Amino acid sequence: MKRSFKQLFVSLLVLTLMVSIFPGKSAQAEENDFLNINAKAAILIEFNTGKIIYQKNVDEALPVASMTKMMTEYLLLEAIEAGKLDWSKEVILSDYAQAISQKYPELSNVPMRKQEPYTIKELYEAMAIYSANGATIALAEAIAGSETKFVEMMNAKAEEIGLENYNFVNSTGLNNEDLAVGGVPMHPEGTDANEETTLSAKDTAKLAHRLLTDYPEILDTASIPFKVFREGTPDAIDMPNWNKMLFTEELKVQFEGIDGLKTGSTDAAGFNFTGTAERDGMRVISVVMNTTNDEGVSTEISRFIETKKLMTHAFGSYSVQELFPGEYQIEGESILPVTKGKEDSVEIQTKEPFKTLVKDGNKDNFKPQFEINEKLLNEEGELTAPVKEGDSVGVMTVTQEGGQDYGYLFGNDQEGSTVELVTKEGVEKANWFVLSMRAVGGFFSDLWSTVAGAIKGLF
Repeated sequence: MKRSFKQLFVSLLVLTLMVSIFPGKSAQAEENDFLNINAKAAILIEFNTGKIIYQKNVDEALPVASMTKMMTEYLLLEAIEAGKLDWSKEVILSDYAQAISQKYPELSNVPMRKQEPYTIKELYEAMAIYSANGATIALAEAIAGSETKFVEMMNAKAEEIGLENYNFVNSTGLNNEDLAVGGVPMHPEGTDANEETTLSAKDTAKLAHRLLTDYPEILDTASIPFKVFREGTPDAIDMPNWNKMLFTEELKVQFEGIDGLKTGSTDAAGFNFTGTAERDGMRVISVVMNTTNDEGVSTEISRFIETKKLMTHAFGSYSVQELFPGEYQIEGESILPVTKGKEDSVEIQTKEPFKTLVKDGNKDNFKPQFEINEKLLNEEGELTAPVKEGDSVGVMTVTQEGGQDYGYLFGNDQEGSTVELVTKEGVEKANWFVLSMRAVGGFFSDLWSTVAGAIKGLF
């Protein structure tokens, strides 16, 4: 009896310690369970601040299928901007791209002809609206000369953007096995015959964020619910957008404000979707990967149902608010000492208002802190005159106390997570006479302190 009681006591003690040591993990699980997102990985962010609202398994690299095409879209729009291509340029498809375009309907495609010119614009629309794979390969070849070289560009751009868990193996997101023509492998050199592009949910969100930041016009095309490829010709083919959230008749998944961005599905990836929507000036980006229904069955509609859950949560519970105004000062922290100036100190304040994403009822949970750039200070912690009005001296960071805080998409030092600190006024450098008198005064002050100390020591 005594032994059993002792074992029970020890077990309860261990359990109590585990709960106290790992509270963050429990809090995260509680948040995830609350939304009940049926996906292997998912993330939800507010676009302008980069604030993460929700995350689940965001760092594991998983097959992304046609969401890969967001990188192809980025590199195409970059080439257009640089003048390397223009929308009216006509291209003749390679045998490879044309052969892939004929894999229809087993793959998403607009079948295209040999020796037929196609404009960059119509190939782009076929890719962005209908996820046409042959058109995507044709664009990759137009940009880089070959899909192999284009894949090199994709991975280089991924590194530049700051992605961490990624591997681009082709321009489309298909499994490389699907790129064989007549049984002959045609996948990019340096990649395996059965590889697929992989990205983490967080990196997919980073890619989407960068795409919308640099080329917001992508939404003009991504939001088109239906278009006919080569309308009025014998080659006309309907292109309904794979993003079913754009269709009002899909009552289960329709969502006000949705205007993008990219679906993706393969056997390995399951059903994926990167979505974006805007309401009342707030835009969100969501990513769901390998989604299922409530019974655990992978279905096409599940990716949109899970996306709707995320977006409903975002717009129903969050808003971007101004927490601290411009010219904000923290009592007791807003004065910096100045040396060699006409004044011996200067006030500091925020340059702009601080805005961030706030969950309803949590506005009072945010606390500001001034962080001074120590490289600007001397060994005594002083600025050195002259100091100009509006000089940057550091940043104000804001932390949330209590509640779940996932941080920012690009880390807590990304733009929007801090606001610049500047001097409120200028401090002119004192002239040589004033500086000399201060030096003399300082000498006698030090001398008197030494003498006084010595006399005190005698008694």
